[in-house]
Amino acid sequence: MFEFVRSHTRLLQGLLVLLVFPSFVFFGVQGYSHFVDQAAATVASVDGQPIRQSELEAAHRQQVERMRQQMPQVDVKLFDTPQARQQTLDGLVREQVLRHAALKENLVVPDARLQRLFVSDPSYAPLRKPDGSINKDYLAAQGMGVAQFTDMLRTEYSLRQVLGGVTGSSLSGQTVASQNAAALLEQREVQVQRFEAKAYLAKVQPTPAEIEAYYKAHTDRFRAPDEASIEYVVLDLEALKKQVSVSDDDLKKYYEQNASRYTAPEERRASHILVAVAKDASADVRAKAKAKAEALLAEVKAHPDSFAELAKKNSDDPGSASKGGDLDFFARGAMVKPFEDAAFGMKVGDISGVVASDFGFHILKLTGVRGGERKPFEAVRPEIQDEVAKQLAQQRYAEAAEQFSNLVYEQSDSLQPVVDKLKLTKMTAVVQRAVAPGATGPLASTKLLEAVFGNDALQNKRNTEAIEAGPNQLVSARVVNYRPAHVRALAEVQAQVLEQLKAEQAAAAARKEGEARMAALKQNPADTLGQSLLLSRAQPQGQPRQVLEAALRAKLGSAPAVVGVDLGAEGYAVLKVTKVVPRTAGDADLTRAKPYLAQALAEAEEAAYYDALKRRHKVELKLATPTASSDEAASAAK
Repeated sequence: MFEFVRSHTRLLQGLLVLLVFPSFVFFGVQGYSHFVDQAAATVASVDGQPIRQSELEAAHRQQVERMRQQMPQVDVKLFDTPQARQQTLDGLVREQVLRHAALKENLVVPDARLQRLFVSDPSYAPLRKPDGSINKDYLAAQGMGVAQFTDMLRTEYSLRQVLGGVTGSSLSGQTVASQNAAALLEQREVQVQRFEAKAYLAKVQPTPAEIEAYYKAHTDRFRAPDEASIEYVVLDLEALKKQVSVSDDDLKKYYEQNASRYTAPEERRASHILVAVAKDASADVRAKAKAKAEALLAEVKAHPDSFAELAKKNSDDPGSASKGGDLDFFARGAMVKPFEDAAFGMKVGDISGVVASDFGFHILKLTGVRGGERKPFEAVRPEIQDEVAKQLAQQRYAEAAEQFSNLVYEQSDSLQPVVDKLKLTKMTAVVQRAVAPGATGPLASTKLLEAVFGNDALQNKRNTEAIEAGPNQLVSARVVNYRPAHVRALAEVQAQVLEQLKAEQAAAAARKEGEARMAALKQNPADTLGQSLLLSRAQPQGQPRQVLEAALRAKLGSAPAVVGVDLGAEGYAVLKVTKVVPRTAGDADLTRAKPYLAQALAEAEEAAYYDALKRRHKVELKLATPTASSDEAASAAK
């Protein structure tokens, strides 16, 4: 087939022109025009000035790219949603509203103030030189010029001024702050009795009729997604490695050629005494330092066992002096060359002469040697065999990948030809459209699953194309059986149905008993409940949010308030709210809450002011939840 294509290239080009050009004329122009129209469509406007779909898409791509750089492992498909695009559009609208407001209010930042802001803003520290000027090299690395950055900075500070005037001037007196904080952190003395659904599970026994009725009423809960039984073949280095046979002679040759890889690096352990002197010191100073080192050397040679004590008293190396000069084990390259040459030329127990380095003058004592031994061939034979097989498989992979791709395409009605030709293993699996939790290898490839559930594989029963499921890994699959989405039979999901029904009946039983207890408590307010608590938003005491909110909302009069709280699947709670416990002026929670409350009030004022700006500058949203223009273009082309 491919030989025919190569031999008749001109003929095929002519046929492509005849087939493709009319299709473009009749269908492509319309699709292209629709795409251009969609890109130019207005998604919002501010003061009558439009924000185009193309602007939204560009901004959204930038936003996704920033997220990808910050979190390289994140799945960018999470941001390909109408909600994510709506957030991007909201950001574009906000920027345009603030721009219009800044221009109308003439909030221009003069050069002198811009410089002061730039110098004092900690977020721009990497862009500042010590003298406060812009670091042009840093900007260039970001693909930005000084003029472009200055314009961006001026715009940013101008926009900050629009809302900064509101948040910066948002003041609340001590009385207002204290009152709001006290309301936020109000404490109430509450008695609580919980009727937990799990305590009633053993008491409910649904009948077969109830189980069947529940199943029929909630069939959507027991719906299975569509799934495909597939057979698939994988070509990767592991598959090719199994086909490689390497003789012992070749393995031994590789062992000898790479002897250093199987030899532990030699390490030396030494102690030293350092007489420190700068390398650029005068000749007199260096001479005095050397004389001191020679005197110490003479003392060491006279009393070799005193090396550690002399090092503690005389060495100028603070890191090793306290340890008697011990430097522990080190390999070649870890020390300055004169020191290294001396250490690796000594025997254990030897004491060197005076060794000069950039740090001064050293006296060394070699205290240990390790490493340098080569592992025997038999010990590393499996490692060598794996490495050689991997290299040979890598060399063969490109040719095998081409054969694999051709065979699964040319003989698309079966995977057996590629299995026989390349000596691969056919495997089977049951897959769904989404990657299964814990799936690994090719079955974790979204590309493969998309191909399996594509029309060609699903309806025509053809092999999928060769899909790159990972580095040096190709896979092709074939659908053996397809099962559409369906409601599972009751027999198949009976345990699940029973579990859900029992949970609901237990919750209902808890609620019924709780409501009865509440009614009895209202009849006899003097009764007490099991647990007494002091509840506040700062100290919920482990109670569910519904209990806390009900306790704080309860209206207290001359008598305690009795409240019932439906906890849904968790059961029911009965509350008796007896009194409000006032907080004292010096309460630590109040003190901590005040600055956060002031910030919340300022943010609320800012939000209200921004809403007023949106009305003033006539913001109109053309699309409630904008979608990708490319998606619309694709649907139009269909």
